[in-house]
Amino acid sequence: MTASKNLDAEKGRLLSLDFFRGFIMVLLAIESTGIYDYLYEHSTGSPFNHLAIQFTHHPWHGLHFWDLVQPSFMFMAGVAMAFSLNKQWANGVTWGQSFKKILKRCALLFFWGVLDYAVRPKGLSFELWDVLTQLSFTTLVAFLIFRWSNLAQIGVCIGLLLLTEVLYRFTNVPGFNMPFTDQHNFGNYVDTILMNKINKGGWVAINCIPTAVHTIAGALVGKLLLSDSKNKLNYLLLWGLICLLIGFGLDWLSITPIIKRIATSSFTLASLGWCLWFLAAAYWWVDIKDHRKRLLFFTIVGMNSLFIYLFFEIVGDRWFTGYIFSISNGVLSWVNAGELIKVLVGSACVFGLEWLMCYFLYTRKIFFKL
Repeated sequence: MTASKNLDAEKGRLLSLDFFRGFIMVLLAIESTGIYDYLYEHSTGSPFNHLAIQFTHHPWHGLHFWDLVQPSFMFMAGVAMAFSLNKQWANGVTWGQSFKKILKRCALLFFWGVLDYAVRPKGLSFELWDVLTQLSFTTLVAFLIFRWSNLAQIGVCIGLLLLTEVLYRFTNVPGFNMPFTDQHNFGNYVDTILMNKINKGGWVAINCIPTAVHTIAGALVGKLLLSDSKNKLNYLLLWGLICLLIGFGLDWLSITPIIKRIATSSFTLASLGWCLWFLAAAYWWVDIKDHRKRLLFFTIVGMNSLFIYLFFEIVGDRWFTGYIFSISNGVLSWVNAGELIKVLVGSACVFGLEWLMCYFLYTRKIFFKL
């Protein structure tokens, strides 16, 4: 199958990527309503809890489904970059002009990522743990090596993972010399320098180093999907399998544990393997089998992913969600509805209104991009 058959004829878009992005953003939007945490906390001891726990981050050593959302976000950014640069350069845009666009994009990503968590009840805060700040670094790295050979880019990925291993294992900073121990690892130490604090959840800013692999790999996949190769799906499946085997193998052999909160090399590879398989499934279903009729629900959200992310992270988290819940809970209290019904209805109302905002923008062809 040639590249031209993989793209929407009018817009030059990879529809499976739009669906994949939309699917992830829908999951994030639903999560912002608090429904996942509620179902997990109130299903303890029941078989449903085994499913609900997959929509929470693993507390430390291990991997849940929800731990794959951020890697998918950064992986898709790399795929989209390849399509964007291909279009720019086909239209005569120079590398220097593209570089300026990328610098502006990265600066804005950094700004919005810092702003996302800057306003706290006790005052302003400077934090670098948001996915957008991480993406500002990984996007720049992926762009700078975009024109290198595939082998050279894979070499950079290996180098980034080895650098991560060295930093955690051999820096030996007093008090922060336990490579894979929460609150006492090198990533925590760097945070004390950058932000003068440590994240209580164990997240670290230097996750951007190993997770740059996700964005670089996404760019490589984008170039593959733009090529004339007839084995695109097979390549996605094969490389996904290799990454999964290496990632889980490092963990099973007790070499490097899978820890999402500090993005260990094993986690980075295992999550990349799943990202490759997720995209392969979407590519097969949407672009090869041509199942497109009922995907608009997701693509509407995916095409304004930046808008909806910032909305539920800033406006929703600080005002909108609580306001809508107050209204729905008040109405449902008139009929003595139970707590579960109130949570389900409130979450559905919040998500439904957010989706309608995206639909409104979509119908008017308004797309917020950096």
